[in-house]
Amino acid sequence: MIETIVFDVGETLVRDDRHWASWADWLGIPRHTVSALVGAATVQDRDDTDALRLIRPGMDIAEAYRAREASGRGQHLDESDLYPDVRPALAGLRKLGVRVVLAGNQTARAGELLRGLDLPADLVATSGEWGVAKPSPEFFARVTEAAEAAPDRTVYVGDHPAYDLFPAKEAGLRTAHLRRGPWGYLWADDPAVVKAADWRIDSLTQLAAIVAD
Repeated sequence: MIETIVFDVGETLVRDDRHWASWADWLGIPRHTVSALVGAATVQDRDDTDALRLIRPGMDIAEAYRAREASGRGQHLDESDLYPDVRPALAGLRKLGVRVVLAGNQTARAGELLRGLDLPADLVATSGEWGVAKPSPEFFARVTEAAEAAPDRTVYVGDHPAYDLFPAKEAGLRTAHLRRGPWGYLWADDPAVVKAADWRIDSLTQLAAIVAD
């Protein structure tokens, strides 16, 4: 029986269009350039922030975030950034009695913005708030604690094999790989992903049927 479902955030709940466009504007380069470099990092199975360091070698990402906030060009998140299946999927799971947790690699500010959207979730947490980030085992230990359920009764949902699927599986959680975003589409049929995923989904609304089964 599934008691808790924990969701990754970027490209699982939230589209990254605005995120990368804002970085392009901050760096003063075409948005297409950043998109192409993120795609290249995806294909090479590298961290997406490597795309920024290709543009500005040695960039301190945390310092850049602070500089953007100080200049009034910091993070922004509103309803238009959500994928259309997010609210109905989360609300449907809550009606089934499932605990819903949002936990991904985001800044503390992103956590504030997510909570401001008043999503149907029991808890919203970010790596910036926890002080640990995916794919570290410490992050998934915090996920297990936040789930308030046994690992085999908890599902972690995400698009990225190396940051979501594999470490969640190693932590003993059930896993659902979402075919969405660059990583989700690129790695969807990889044999390692197929083997590690308890479920493979194309929409978050499919999770209700998984819980019902």
